[in-house]
Amino acid sequence: MTAKKLFLFGMFLLCQVIFAQQDTIVNLKEVIISDTQLKNFSGTQSVLVLTDSVIKKNQPSLTNLLSYNSLIYFKENGLGMVSSPSFRGTTAQQTAVIWNGININSQLNGQTDFNTITTRDFDNITVRAGGGSSIYGSSALGGTVHLNSELRFANQFQNEWQLNYGSFETFGAHYKTMISNGTWSTQISVTHNSSKNDYKYLDTQKHNENGQFENTSLNASLGYRFSKNHYLKYYSQIFDSDRHFSGTIGAVSKSKYRDYNYRNLVEWDWLIGKVTSKLKVAFLGEKYAYFENAHTHNFETSKTETALAKQDFVYQLTPSMLVNTIFEYTQTKGIGSQIGTNTRHIGAATILLKQSVFKSFSYEISGRKEVTSSYASPFLFSFGTKHPLGSHYTLVTNFSRNFRMPTFNDLYWVGLGNPNLKPESSYQGEIGQQLKFKNIAISGTVYYQKIEDLIQWKPNNSGNWSPSNIAKATTYGAEVLCNWNKKIRNHGFDFNANYGYTVSKDDFSNKQLVYVPFHKFNSSLAYSFHKITLNYQYLFTGYVFTSSDNTHVLEEYQVSNLGINYDFGKATTYKLGFQVANLWNKNYQSVSQRPMPGRNFNLYLIFNF
Repeated sequence: MTAKKLFLFGMFLLCQVIFAQQDTIVNLKEVIISDTQLKNFSGTQSVLVLTDSVIKKNQPSLTNLLSYNSLIYFKENGLGMVSSPSFRGTTAQQTAVIWNGININSQLNGQTDFNTITTRDFDNITVRAGGGSSIYGSSALGGTVHLNSELRFANQFQNEWQLNYGSFETFGAHYKTMISNGTWSTQISVTHNSSKNDYKYLDTQKHNENGQFENTSLNASLGYRFSKNHYLKYYSQIFDSDRHFSGTIGAVSKSKYRDYNYRNLVEWDWLIGKVTSKLKVAFLGEKYAYFENAHTHNFETSKTETALAKQDFVYQLTPSMLVNTIFEYTQTKGIGSQIGTNTRHIGAATILLKQSVFKSFSYEISGRKEVTSSYASPFLFSFGTKHPLGSHYTLVTNFSRNFRMPTFNDLYWVGLGNPNLKPESSYQGEIGQQLKFKNIAISGTVYYQKIEDLIQWKPNNSGNWSPSNIAKATTYGAEVLCNWNKKIRNHGFDFNANYGYTVSKDDFSNKQLVYVPFHKFNSSLAYSFHKITLNYQYLFTGYVFTSSDNTHVLEEYQVSNLGINYDFGKATTYKLGFQVANLWNKNYQSVSQRPMPGRNFNLYLIFNF
């Protein structure tokens, strides 16, 4: 496999608070990131930042990290299999994943498989709830998930090794190096994960057959500072995966799926007076091969290649007013056994404005228009306000229009695609309250969203499945996020809790959409004493309907994890940790007929030098 060679080469080359949950992103100002819109234009929405320390305490998949630390619900076809999100009751195609400011949702199926993102490659992962299409384009209806790499221009040389081994012959290795001075900044990481993944289905005599997987990722961030106000930056990521698809309780699968993704971004930043210019050029690619029988050489394949140019101007008009204009052009070419050869061109213009009118009132406004021959794009906008009322209480509001464009599969699937599809679109409003004291922060948000022209694949008059704009949906709900931390001499405490209530109904049938739980709750408690840290995680997911007529139900489940680690050393540290997942050995499923593992174990070692 190519990934093995890449991993070995990378190792050779490179060897020459549990949690920060906040509704602001002030901590991002200490370092240089590419996604400046996340920093500058998220003050009127709920923003959750998961720092490097949180990432290390969770399993390496993005699914696991967000399941236990956010309100996004995941429909996972077994451990390590395809993982689809539902954010505020929306579909998997209506959550956008943003890599260093670039939307990386698949051009083929419109979504991101969250089990193909390795979290340890990133310095922080940010969850921005609510509409974001006026900034990030397609799919940002439920919210956006941001994968951020940081560059620091300071004298440093740091290295980190992380090794882990656990149940089902699960192995993971991660190496990261950071080298920088006042002129150069370099960060490179390599991660490899593999598992036989043959866990036993609880209360049966069966095992998870044909579930083995392995993947390798290489991530690089490079920066050069010509002067205090002049930078050249480069970001790159490669992900290579070979994953067999396990079956259900009643049917064994023989299939497997290979996917290869690459992302490259060059950015040139220049500050001239009160104007900052950011020129970005990106090249993205995705390719898959699906084998219905892993023991044969017959497979179905498709790929897309995307080129993007983006000019970003930021104007500091006054100390209290910031204006940001963005002009971008994207070309995507799709080639595949089922989609033929097709090319899509998209031009877009965006304007954003932020102003503090006075101390107790500020607002953010944005508008975006896309031009393409592939579909009729609506005008997208967002308007939000922020009202600090005293030193502890803040009221925020936001109203936006968002959309999701049809995918290559929707438009061009041979004999079945529909070139006349319209984009899905939505109007969304939300009101949030934030309460902060010295050691505790609580935020609450209520939201309402109307979604039109939902794209669904259904049988046509000929009996063949094809997509059309036939559905409307309404989603509404409430979210509460809480963080408390306290230091008492040598004793440290961190507690976090998130609760979400979600209603997501088909407007025609008035039925709850499938695989959208009414209730989700998670919490974590960490206790530290000197060099020992003990942490406990809890997840409750309410029942979901698995049929559109709401006659079939998948039961609610509760899962807990327990972890402990000890930190050796001072300047050079060795951290040894042990984790127990599904502590109480619960039998549960997030997708019908696809059981998740029972109690399992993981031992890890982190070496910093």
